[in-house]
Amino acid sequence: MKIIFLGDVVARPGREAVKKAMDKLKTKYQPDLIIANAENIAHGKGLTQNTLQELKKSGVDFFTSGNHVWKKEGKLLLENPKMSLIRPANYPEGVIGKGYQILNVLTQRVAIINLIGRTFFRHHYDCPFRAADHILAQLESEKPNGIFVDFHCEATSEARAMGFYLDGRVSAVIGSHTHVQTADDQILSGQTAYLTDAGMCGKLNSVLGKNTNQVIDGFLKQDSVESDWDNDWEQAQIQGVLVEITRNLHAKKIIRINHIIKK
Repeated sequence: MKIIFLGDVVARPGREAVKKAMDKLKTKYQPDLIIANAENIAHGKGLTQNTLQELKKSGVDFFTSGNHVWKKEGKLLLENPKMSLIRPANYPEGVIGKGYQILNVLTQRVAIINLIGRTFFRHHYDCPFRAADHILAQLESEKPNGIFVDFHCEATSEARAMGFYLDGRVSAVIGSHTHVQTADDQILSGQTAYLTDAGMCGKLNSVLGKNTNQVIDGFLKQDSVESDWDNDWEQAQIQGVLVEITRNLHAKKIIRINHIIKK
């Protein structure tokens, strides 16, 4: 089974770039499933039904998210199972939405788990490590052929720790959230594919998708003025990862995806 995971899709440039790149991605990598982190698709923070449907029509099959999923129409979308959207599983008990889901992919079944880190976040989430243990215990009777984890976190150390913690128990642990792709892709000793951060899909010449000059100005003046999400683009980057897994959960290949798309 080949799975493409696209890093945080940021605002309109990210959505348009994914749509423009989809044929190339499918031709080159021949994926059986395409997942994208969608927490930033609607003007940089949050998501709407229209923006989510736009990505579904472009070819994305399923969506993970993170701390910005509650912005705009996120709550309504999490309540609708047809939206193929999950949120981090380690939010407190009683929060709407699901933290994992099992999908039928051709003749196989894959579980997709969404977790969020605790380091450097202002909210107090439940422990992602124990949440992962709880979900894996629930999945024992389901016997999926693959288990894919999107770990949405700030700290590289927390991401690395999660990778080793779940090594041999899941097929892949792939990080999201920072919008910067790391170069530490590897197959761990337990045959789990790992990458600290998949990067982002969005405007190339920007600061994480935001207006470069405004962000620089904010650092120089320390005035805490919110910068704009930059929707004018000539070049965008498509970043993510391809993971190929066997029927017994093991990862046999991981390839970083990093393409430049011209408008």
